[in-house]
Amino acid sequence: MLIAKLNLSAFRNFKKASFLFSPAITVIVGSNAVGKTNLLEALYLASSGKSFRAKLEEEMVAYEKDLARVEARVINKNGKVALDAILTRGMIDIGAQRPEKIARKRMLVNGLPKRLIDFAGNFSVVLFGPWDLDLITEAPTLRRKFLDNVLSQVDREYRRASLSYEKGLKQRNRLLLRIREEGLSRSQLLFWDKLLIKNGDYLSSKREEFVAFANQTKPLDDQKFRLVYDKSAISEGRLEQYAEEEVSAATTLVGPHRDDLIFKIDNSKYKVERNLNVYGSRGEQRMGILWLKLAELSFIESVLGERPTLLLDDIFSELDHKHRDIVMKVAKHQQTVITTADPHFLMGFKKVEKIKLAA
Repeated sequence: MLIAKLNLSAFRNFKKASFLFSPAITVIVGSNAVGKTNLLEALYLASSGKSFRAKLEEEMVAYEKDLARVEARVINKNGKVALDAILTRGMIDIGAQRPEKIARKRMLVNGLPKRLIDFAGNFSVVLFGPWDLDLITEAPTLRRKFLDNVLSQVDREYRRASLSYEKGLKQRNRLLLRIREEGLSRSQLLFWDKLLIKNGDYLSSKREEFVAFANQTKPLDDQKFRLVYDKSAISEGRLEQYAEEEVSAATTLVGPHRDDLIFKIDNSKYKVERNLNVYGSRGEQRMGILWLKLAELSFIESVLGERPTLLLDDIFSELDHKHRDIVMKVAKHQQTVITTADPHFLMGFKKVEKIKLAA
């Protein structure tokens, strides 16, 4: 699975640009704030149909522009595929001061419009950046999003179940509010209960599969990492158990939207396994994320039968020499795109393609 070419138009700071990528290693070099991460964001958008950092998708549209376009030309086991994303602010100027409403996002595969669940899955990536440390230290929402991002790349049914669950959850929470405020009958929840249970069971089972796979990943040095899936099971019994509390809170209190992941570490220095968030050093936490990304690479390959493209955003400055070598070895086993402000970190690579970005 490879990215061959990327064309950008009014995307972030790129007015119009075109990039070619090596099937091996491509290094994007440039000082800070020239658009290195923006370029990786475009690749991620071509993979998932989403940004890994924008709160609003219109943030990816260049300043004072109405429309941005990302055109990715990829090669997967089915051959050459054209993946296009068109982003807008929801309005477009058609002249004579007549703004017209327009879709905020359109996704196309080989020129044909596609829903997000059918767009994703044509080009898979694993993204590793300094912000990934938040997966260990910050809120459970980030860990659930990570699970969704991994599984959505390899499983169309997971993408469908996730969208259905999110919509059903919003509807059920609205009904809970009306039950509390207007005294509606709880019988109106029955349809949404069944929908959440059906889709929630699928999401939970696939998350369990990924966690089990990740826990088979080899340790890094003497550090053994493990994930614990803190599952919030959803069933008729569990919903009934929290019936009164849910009405009081006007919120669904059980289900995969309440799941969490706990990172554990065990090494020769200590006799007991520790919670990496609470008791892990900064260095151990970085290694925990590296271990997780290696697991993600292997998992996607095991399901799809081909390696995803690895995107590394300025991570070498975060790693010591020993673990930098680990990443360099991994980078040689699939197409890899690396960003850096300091090319000296990449002296260990014998042959790479370079893309130089200037201010």
